[in-house]
Amino acid sequence: MDMNAYLSMFIDESNDHLQSLNENLLRLESEPEELSIVQNIFRSAHTLKGMSATMGFEDLAALTHEMENVLDLVRNSKLKMDSFIFDTLFKGLDALEAMVQDIVGGGTGKADVTSIVVSLQIILKSDYSASSAAAAPTVAANAAGASSSSASGAMLLDEFQSSILLQSIESGHSVYHIQIAIRDNCLLKAVRAYMVFDLLERNGEVIKSDPPAQDIEQEKFDFSFTVFTISQLGQEDLQTQLLNISEIETAIVTLLDAESLAVLSQSNAAAAVEVVEAAPVTPAAPVVNVEAAVKTQAPAAQPAAGAPANVARTIRVDIERLDTLMNLFSELLIDRVRLEQLSSEIKRNDLTETVEHMTRVSSDLQSIVLKLRMVPVDSVFNRFPRMIRDLAKSLDKKIDLVITGADTELDRTVIDEIGDPLVHLLRNSVDHGIETVEERIAAGKPETGTINLRAFHSGNHVFIEVEEDGRGIHHERVLKTAIKNGVVTEEQAKLLSPDEINMLIFAAGFSTADKISDISGRGVGLDVVRSKITSLGGNVTIDSAFGRGTKFSVQLPLTLSIISAMLIKLGSEKYAIPLSSIVETGIIRKENILHVHGNKMIEFRNSIIPLVSLSKVLDSPDFDENQEEETEIVVVRKGEKWAAVMVDEFIGQSEIVLKSLGKYLTNIEAISGATILGDGYVALIIDPNALIK
Repeated sequence: MDMNAYLSMFIDESNDHLQSLNENLLRLESEPEELSIVQNIFRSAHTLKGMSATMGFEDLAALTHEMENVLDLVRNSKLKMDSFIFDTLFKGLDALEAMVQDIVGGGTGKADVTSIVVSLQIILKSDYSASSAAAAPTVAANAAGASSSSASGAMLLDEFQSSILLQSIESGHSVYHIQIAIRDNCLLKAVRAYMVFDLLERNGEVIKSDPPAQDIEQEKFDFSFTVFTISQLGQEDLQTQLLNISEIETAIVTLLDAESLAVLSQSNAAAAVEVVEAAPVTPAAPVVNVEAAVKTQAPAAQPAAGAPANVARTIRVDIERLDTLMNLFSELLIDRVRLEQLSSEIKRNDLTETVEHMTRVSSDLQSIVLKLRMVPVDSVFNRFPRMIRDLAKSLDKKIDLVITGADTELDRTVIDEIGDPLVHLLRNSVDHGIETVEERIAAGKPETGTINLRAFHSGNHVFIEVEEDGRGIHHERVLKTAIKNGVVTEEQAKLLSPDEINMLIFAAGFSTADKISDISGRGVGLDVVRSKITSLGGNVTIDSAFGRGTKFSVQLPLTLSIISAMLIKLGSEKYAIPLSSIVETGIIRKENILHVHGNKMIEFRNSIIPLVSLSKVLDSPDFDENQEEETEIVVVRKGEKWAAVMVDEFIGQSEIVLKSLGKYLTNIEAISGATILGDGYVALIIDPNALIK
C-alpha cells in the first residue's frame, strides 16, 4: 500500500491532535484534579500513536507511547500531576510538533528525544523529583536494564489491573485472555500486531499485553504475544474477527472469570491459562468504561434510538479549490448584474421573473461561497496560551492571557498571514510590557499581569487588540534610543507628539532591550509586524500610558471578493463605497458648511464631523462641489470616528466583485481596488478608512 496517498490526511489530523493535546494540557495545569481532561488527552495521544505507527513513523509513535504510559497512570489515579510532569509532557509535545513539521518538509520524522524519554521513564518508575532531571541518563540506563530483564519474565497482573478486570466481570462484562500467533513468513509483523490492537481497542479496552505494546510496535517480539482485554464482542465473534486479519496464524480467545483473575494475580501467565481453559463460556456483554463507571447498552457502531449518531460532519477542502470557486462565482455575479440591467431596459415579464429568480438563488449561493472562506480567529489564537505559559515561566513572571472574540471570522488568506505578527506583539508584551512579580508588587499592582487578546468586527474590518497592564512605553527612553540609532534627529524628536513617539518602536532595528535573549533584544520584531500588516491592507496603532500598560490595535480588512457597495458618480466617473462603512446618506446645503481652523465641518447628530471633498482627494477632472448650492454626502465611519464625504450623484446599491489593481498601481490614496460593473465599465472602490484622519 502506498502510504504517501494518506500523508496529507495524516499531517492535518496530527496537527489537530497536537493542538488538542496542548489545549487540554493547559486546562489540566489549572485543574489538575479533573480526570475528564486526562481522558481527552489520553485519547488524543492514543490516536496519534496509532496513526504514526500505521504510517511507519516509529520515532513519533514511540515517543507518543511513552507519554501515553504516563497519562495512563494519571487517569487511573496512580500518579498525581506536578510541575515536572507537566514540563516533561510539554517538551514531548514540542518534540512531536517538530517531528510532524519535519514530515511536512519531506523528512522522515526522526528526532533525538532521548532526554525526554528518559524523563518519562523516570516518572513511570515514580523515582523522580524536579531536581532529579539532571541525573536522567543514569536512571534511564538502569531503567532500560530492568525493562529488558522483566520482559523475559512471566506476564503477571498487578493489583490495579486485577481490580479493573474484576470490576468488569462483576458488572457483567466480558474479559478475555488472548494468545495471538503470527505466521513465521510475515514481513511486517508489527503492522499485523497493530491491526490486532486496533480491533481490540475499537471494541473495548486493552488492559495489558506481553510483550509491552511499545516492544510490539518496534517488532521486539517473536511471532506471538498475549493480551488481556475487556471487549463488547462475544467470544466466538472476537475470535473470528481476529483470524480474519491477514497473516494471523492462530488466535486463542479465553473468557476469564473471578477465579481465573485470582490465580493470575498470584501466579504466572502459563498457570493462569490452564485454569481458564475450563471456565464456562457465558454470553458477551457490552463494554464498560471502568474509570467513569458508565455502562454502554449498545455497540458503538449502532447508537441507541434517539441518540445522535457520531458521524463526521466536516470535510477538508484545498484552499486553491475555494479560490477557483470564488473566481468563478465572481464572474457569474458580473453577468447577473448585466442581466438585471438588460431586464430593466427590455421590460419583458418572463425575462424579469427569470432574472429575479436567478438573483435570489445566486444571492443564497453567494452567501454560502463567502462563508466557505471564513475561518474563526481561534485557529490562530489557540496556540498562544501555551506560548504565554512557556514565556512567563522562562522569565519568572506571572501572566494571565484573557482571550475574547475568538469566534470572530476572517478570510482564510488573512488568517494564514496574521499569526506571526501576533506572536511578535505578544512576545513583546510579555518581555517589555509585563513587569516581574517584585516590580508589580512595588508598583502596587497585582503580582499576576494580564494580557488581553481581543478580536471584533467594526464595519468592513476586523480589529485585533493586544493589551497588557504592564509598565507602558517610556517616551524619554524611546526617544533616546531613536536618536542614538539615527531613526530621528534631536530637532525632529522635539516636535513629535506622544502618539508619534509610540510609533517609533516600529522602526527597523529598533529595540530598547537591555540585553539580547531568546525572546527579544535583537532588533527584529515590531518593524516586521507593521510591514506584514500593511501588506495585508491593514494598519496598527499604539495607545500607551507609562506605568499603566500598552494596547496594540491591529486593523485588518475582511478581504472578501464580493461586497455590497453604494455606487456614486463624480462627474463622468463612477466609484463604489463599501456599504458596511456607510452610516447614512444625505444632502448638505452650502450655507450649512462650517469652517473650523481652516477645515470644513458639518453638524451631524448633535456632533461636529469633518467634511471631505472626494473630488479633491481623487483629483476629479469634471466635478467641483464648490460650484453647487447643495451637495449629496455619504457619512462613513472608521471605528469611533465619522466623516461626511461629498459626492456628485447616487447611482444605487449593488453587489460588486473586488478586483486587485495589480502590482503597478499600489498605494494609491483612498483606492482599495476596482470592480467591473454590469455595463462593462470599471469603477474604482473607495477606501473610507483613508478618508478619515
